[in-house]
Amino acid sequence: MEDTAVTFPLRIQEVSYQYEEEAQNAVDHVSMEIAKGSFVAVLGHNGSGKSTLAKLMNALFLPTEGKVLVCGMDTATEEEVWNVRRHAGMVFQNPDNQIVANMVREDVAFGLENLGVPQVDMPSRIEEALRCVQMTDFAQSAPHMLSGGQKQRVAIAGVLAMQPDVMIMDESTAMLDPSGRKEVLNSVRKLNREQQMTVVWITHFMEEAAVADRVIVLDKGKTAMDGTPQEVFARVDEIKALGLDVPPMAELSVKLRNAGLELPEGILNVSDMVKELKKVLCPSK
Repeated sequence: MEDTAVTFPLRIQEVSYQYEEEAQNAVDHVSMEIAKGSFVAVLGHNGSGKSTLAKLMNALFLPTEGKVLVCGMDTATEEEVWNVRRHAGMVFQNPDNQIVANMVREDVAFGLENLGVPQVDMPSRIEEALRCVQMTDFAQSAPHMLSGGQKQRVAIAGVLAMQPDVMIMDESTAMLDPSGRKEVLNSVRKLNREQQMTVVWITHFMEEAAVADRVIVLDKGKTAMDGTPQEVFARVDEIKALGLDVPPMAELSVKLRNAGLELPEGILNVSDMVKELKKVLCPSK
């Protein structure tokens, strides 16, 4: 018999959340199941509910209605809150808000100490977490001396050391420059592929969402779209109507199809565009 808690470590069932000062729900009757080992991007303009949804996934907020299950545990069960946060780790937008120690190694150890992990088990978990994000050489460094991308990788290592089933990235690249964003995205994608780490990647950068297995678009607290990047970004006009951009190659492919070129839907990057244009323009080669 299938163990749903293992197959879908994150399950959101008709969940709503309303801030006290607001008349409308920030998250409005949202349901989804996140499969183990998947990389799911959540998109939406400011105020769409995506960061509120992230906090519901980690039990920082509790649903006004509905239920959030993390590895089978109800986030509303008070005695399970720490277990929930151990299984669903979160990395926030500003790494400076998550780094608490004066040395990288000590910062990664902080979460383990809170979990009560025995001292004898800590060194191996710290080393493995730093290795996973390519920060081993900085173990003795002061966090404030690191670049933004390096700080964010330290924050990720701190969550990784706690060995969560799900990693929730709440706009974790928003404050980084393009090279820092790429650095962090590549680190998390590597963990997703090699360790089957389930990732929920909340972002407003379309090029980041384009590499996900699945894209969920929120609008006014509701699920507006849900599908593969190819399926979602083929709906260029609908995406733009929601106040979002689309990957440049997706928009270009639509324009070229409208101009008469027989290109397939789902082109999201330059290499795929070049490959498909060669097929159309140089069919004999």
